[in-house]
Amino acid sequence: MKNHKRTPSNQLLSDGEARRTSRRGVLQLLTGVGFASFVPGLACGGAGSTAGKRDAGDGAASAGSWALGGTAAMTSKASYPDPFTGALGACALVASTTEGPCTTQDELVREDVSEGWSGLPVRLALAFVDASCEALSGASVKIWHTNADGSYSGQTPNNGMCLKDQALSSENFFRGSQVTNANGAVFFDTCFPGWYRGRAVHIHFQVTKGSTVYRVSQLFFPEDVTREVFTQHEDYLDYGQPDTVFSNDNIIAGISATERARHILDVARMADGAMLASKVLTVL
Repeated sequence: MKNHKRTPSNQLLSDGEARRTSRRGVLQLLTGVGFASFVPGLACGGAGSTAGKRDAGDGAASAGSWALGGTAAMTSKASYPDPFTGALGACALVASTTEGPCTTQDELVREDVSEGWSGLPVRLALAFVDASCEALSGASVKIWHTNADGSYSGQTPNNGMCLKDQALSSENFFRGSQVTNANGAVFFDTCFPGWYRGRAVHIHFQVTKGSTVYRVSQLFFPEDVTREVFTQHEDYLDYGQPDTVFSNDNIIAGISATERARHILDVARMADGAMLASKVLTVL
């Protein structure tokens, strides 16, 4: 497994502050920390939304509780709960958002998209349904997001803006695709994204089937979780708090307040310290 990489800023995505150039390549696995009595993201727009749910009784995840070491730290993955067992409420469409200039043409079919980069490990579970709450099976779901440094990877339409180091154009970390199963679900192993100037922390996704693009949109983490990660987690605390929050992010601030929860992931901490981030998403 690679240590977490540090690359000089090109001042196009960040404030240009010097970053430390190395990290401890260790795991901080917590034992005896139970996961939440997990209630799935019922609202694909319905009243039962559990956006931002964490460990029962915590109110917010405890400081120092998240694992280190990237996806290799998911040592208890087999015991993670299925977040999609509950009944759905009314299924309402998520908003379409810009694809942005940092996508690539590559279709990297894989579950673990980390390519060995470290960070807070995240099991990203997404289920896709239509407006009748019927599962969308056999659809291709593509995701992409930054590393903890706030940089994308790969050959993008605008590498000068998207990459902090142009050498990252030969890598494809935190990009991948999966095909939805009979329940409309896909699962990715990834790490909590970093931030860059002018954007709240987010994950891009695109849903297609055949030649039809059902939805291009973005997902966000509960703001208190993001604040905690950038205050407490070893791989993120050097960067300080994101300079952009929901209220001034040009994407989520443009989504109606009554619809915003549809884009905010439901979060629970697992016994091994990994994050389970899930959402049911209505895309047609």
